[in-house]
Amino acid sequence: MNDEAAILTEQAHGVATVTLNRPDRHNAFDDAFIAELTGVLREIERDDGVRVVVLAGNGKSFSAGADLNWMRRMAGYTREQNEADALALAELMETLDGLAKPTIARVHGAAFGGGVGLVACCDIAIAAGTASFCLSEVKLGLIPAAISPYVVKAMGEQQARRYFVTAERFDATEAVRIGLVHEQVPANELDARIDDLIAQMRGNGPDAMAASKDLARAVGRGPVDRAMIEDTARRIAAIRVGAEGQEGIGAFLEKRKPAWVEES
Repeated sequence: MNDEAAILTEQAHGVATVTLNRPDRHNAFDDAFIAELTGVLREIERDDGVRVVVLAGNGKSFSAGADLNWMRRMAGYTREQNEADALALAELMETLDGLAKPTIARVHGAAFGGGVGLVACCDIAIAAGTASFCLSEVKLGLIPAAISPYVVKAMGEQQARRYFVTAERFDATEAVRIGLVHEQVPANELDARIDDLIAQMRGNGPDAMAASKDLARAVGRGPVDRAMIEDTARRIAAIRVGAEGQEGIGAFLEKRKPAWVEES
């Protein structure tokens, strides 16, 4: 592991920990950082040895959003260049949100702007009680466009409308209340709580967790109509006859651990 790299990746016991590693810049984004993180996530997605992904940040902050030097460069870009640049950030968010593997955001310190987007894209967000959040784009005359699909989905439209236009800072208690974060814990208990969640997920079928994530996305974004009802029936039928479903049901009936637990 190269401690000078902008993104650090460590894998152990089926858990890939991806650490944002620009502590001197509070893990702020620039174009190179975005490209590297996107590539790392896509590589992890292809790695069958990874069961769970933890996203963390080195230093005092989780991520402070856009890097100031990057913003200075963007100010001189043409509209077409700006669009291409913004699309790269949008693709990072899409990649993280779309990972088949369960993802946990380990949030400490500041999560501002795009950092809030990363939190919203993860399946589970656990924050230290000292964490703070801000959608600060309007202070600069900008908008949180690339992250908005995920932030609005996480906190709801009404809360997003407030925090998009006020750029207020809010704490971990408020982040839990509005649905951006699942839990807050004392800072010294953050890693232990995440370890508990990982231990819980190690007992679950990897394919079933991926299918459950896809199920939640499909159901959450569509009307409860006949097409959805039939789709859910097809999904469970496919899982039941699949190898993992057969192993899980067999293990339950035979009162033994399923193979994926024995192999972990």
